[in-house]
This record gives sequence, structure tokens and C-alpha cells, in this order.
Amino acid sequence: MVKLVGLAIFLACALTANASQAAADNAGKIPVVATFSILADFVSNVGGDGVTVAELVGPNGDAHVYQPKPADAKALREARIILVNGLGLEGWIDRLIKASGSKAPVIIASKGITPQQMEENGHVGLDPHAWQSITNAITYVTNIRDGLIAADLGRQDYYRANAAAYIDKLHALEKQVSDKITQIPPERRRIITTHDAFGYFGRAYGFSFIAPVGVSTEAEASARDVARIINQIKTTKVPAVFLENVTDPRLLKRIADESGAKIGGTLYSDALSPPDGEAPTYIEMMRHNIDVLTVALTQ
Repeated sequence: MVKLVGLAIFLACALTANASQAAADNAGKIPVVATFSILADFVSNVGGDGVTVAELVGPNGDAHVYQPKPADAKALREARIILVNGLGLEGWIDRLIKASGSKAPVIIASKGITPQQMEENGHVGLDPHAWQSITNAITYVTNIRDGLIAADLGRQDYYRANAAAYIDKLHALEKQVSDKITQIPPERRRIITTHDAFGYFGRAYGFSFIAPVGVSTEAEASARDVARIINQIKTTKVPAVFLENVTDPRLLKRIADESGAKIGGTLYSDALSPPDGEAPTYIEMMRHNIDVLTVALTQ
């Protein structure tokens, strides 16, 4: 009995020590809330040891249709910075910030980017998936850097150095992607995906993306749209269709079955994978996507 009591006291002390150490480690760090996983990765790279980052929509999550939880309001109240994509991606975020009572400044990561327009159900709107262009991702990083400096001027040199190092990695990534694309014949750069998440990628790198669903995953494909795409695959010999990590694969599998196109793999569009997955960071996501496209479109 004495041994059990002693063990319990030891464990309690250990847990208290761990909690105290965690609190000490986080002391002085800027709490940042990012709306989804890709933004969380960006701010983690720029903020480094100067920030703690919480994401509202986690790995493989869909920010288009996310339903906020009570814990999200608490996270926003405690945040010193709120990081959003903008361009209409997070239709729920303004209401959530208001409901939370948060007074934290909001950084719009896509600020300064010229948005593309897309048609969805007969309506023209903004395409929010600007991070799919690496050039745009660099703009995201500079906006995040400036927002962190405004909130934490004492670490400005640290944030500038982190941002510069990360931007160098993004420039190297751009070259890797461009080199891979040269392996794909231009006439084979026609791709079917679940929803219109790759418009910026297509314009930046010379691909044509076709999707039965619009810019948002909230949209539903009509039977006419599906029939049109199946016919287009057959007549133009689109080589492959690609699944997405944030959408239901059944529609694309049906299109592949009825058109005879092969499924080329899974692309990461609106979210990263879990840490042990194929695309746990933005850089790994872009490498994975171009590798999947290259393999499928050069066979």
C-alpha cells in the first residue's frame, strides 16, 4: 500500500513538472490560430519558436464545409493573431470571430494576390485556392511575416530570417515542380479532379483541370455535368482522373468506370495529410502532387 501511495505521489509530481515545463516553454510565445492546415504550416515555418499554432480545420479536413466547435471560439479568444486565407474560402470565420469576442488582428494570407474567377452553378465568384501556385505561396509567407512582426516587434529579425529561409525553399520547390512538368507532354496535361481546386496550379504550370463540382465542395454535380465530362474524356482522350483527399471519391470512380479513364492517384488540394501521411507539409504536398501527376501522365 505504501509503495502504491509513493508511486501515485511520484506520478502526480511528474505530471505537474511536465505541465510546468510546457507552460515555461510556451511563455512569451505568440498564440496564433490558423483556419486550416496549410496556413498552419506556413505560420509554423515563419514563426518558429516564437509562436504556438492551433488550426481549426485539421489534416484532410474541408474548410469549405467546416462546422465550428465550441472549442474554436475559446481558441480565438486566446489568440494574439488569427490567420485566414480569405477570397471567400472560410465562409464561417467572420461569424465565429464575432461570436468568440476575439479582438485579435486578422491576417489575410492571400492579401495582394490577383484572384482568379470561377463559375459555379451559373454564378461567377472568386477561386480561393491561391496557395496552389508556389508564387502565390510566397506572397502568403510575406503577409504572415509582416503580421507576426506587427504583433511581436521584438522578434522581427527572427521572423524575417525564418521567412527568407523558407522562401528560399519555396523557390527551390518551384524549380523542382517546373523540371518535373517538362517530362509531361503538353497534350497530356488535361486532368479531371473532383472540384475546382487547381485553377491556380493549372494557370501557373500549363495544366487544364476539369471538375464536375465547382470551386466549393458544397456544390453538387448535376447529371448533365457528369455526362458532359464523361463524353469529354472519351472524345479528347483525357488520360487520367485524380481523387482528392478532402472529397468523396465515389463520383470520380464512377466517372472513371464509365469513361474508361484510369484513376491516376490522390492529389492534396485543400488540406495536408496527418504527420505520418504523404503530404504533412506544404512543400511535401506540392512534391507529392507533381510526382503523382508525372507518373500518371507519362505512362
